[in-house]
Amino acid sequence: MFRGATKVTLDAKGRLAIPTRYRERLASRCEGQLVATVDRDYCLLIYPYPDWEEIERKLVRLPSLNQQARRLQRLMVGHATEIDIDGHGRILLPRELREFAALGRQAMLIGQGNKFELWDEERWNEKRDSWLGQEDADLPAELESLSL
Repeated sequence: MFRGATKVTLDAKGRLAIPTRYRERLASRCEGQLVATVDRDYCLLIYPYPDWEEIERKLVRLPSLNQQARRLQRLMVGHATEIDIDGHGRILLPRELREFAALGRQAMLIGQGNKFELWDEERWNEKRDSWLGQEDADLPAELESLSL
């Protein structure tokens, strides 16, 4: 499980050092093989390869005549890129993915259980503050009974 928010830096080539606390888990879970793709919130999703394969199988099974399903397939599967953790614990993010997420030098790596989200730091701070300022009146029924 990946959790927590970590400030990270991208170098001029678009490389990002995976935080040390995740490296061993990633090495044992997926031998350092990851998949990065886009998200509708204009961040990147980074999955261990085996977890991505499961997601991809679900995505390609969606009904091809459903427009929303096709859009999701085009975005997520169409932008999915295999990336490897190098000997220094870094990943190289393709320019197209960095541009999609408007990633600058400073970014936030957000653990989300089975995956990471990678956000431009400024965009993350804006979104986080916006979400925190929203009223909870529109909670879906399945969340109304959740106790934290």
